[in-house]
Amino acid sequence: MIDKATARLKSDGWAIVEATGFIQLVGPMWQRTLDGEDEFALVTQDKHHNRRGLVQGGVLMTFADRTCGMAARSVSGKPTLATIQLDVHFVEAGKIGEILISRPRVVRSTRSLIFVTTEVTVEGRCIAMANGVFKILKSE
Repeated sequence: MIDKATARLKSDGWAIVEATGFIQLVGPMWQRTLDGEDEFALVTQDKHHNRRGLVQGGVLMTFADRTCGMAARSVSGKPTLATIQLDVHFVEAGKIGEILISRPRVVRSTRSLIFVTTEVTVEGRCIAMANGVFKILKSE
């Protein structure tokens, strides 16, 4: 099932996002630009299940946080940002083997804060909604 999803993503122009640390354990995460907008994908695997055999809510939160953060970084042009708030609403359960999609959108950007929203979807079905606020940090 995962091999089919991976092959589908590759054939549709997706590329794996290089990652280290915790995100590497969650992924691989995929990215592509479609009509000038970045979108991200995550193929849910057995490692993502909760006790009910569905996609763990923390996976959805991590995916939303990471994709919104990547959108914020892209808009700011700054390498270092921090999530200062993330609100997530779980709308429907995701199933293992499904491909999660996030298309984050920057709502507003100031000198120090960036506000981003996304829906995490599966086949057009909304699984979760998230709004994040990201702080632009001073370069170290």
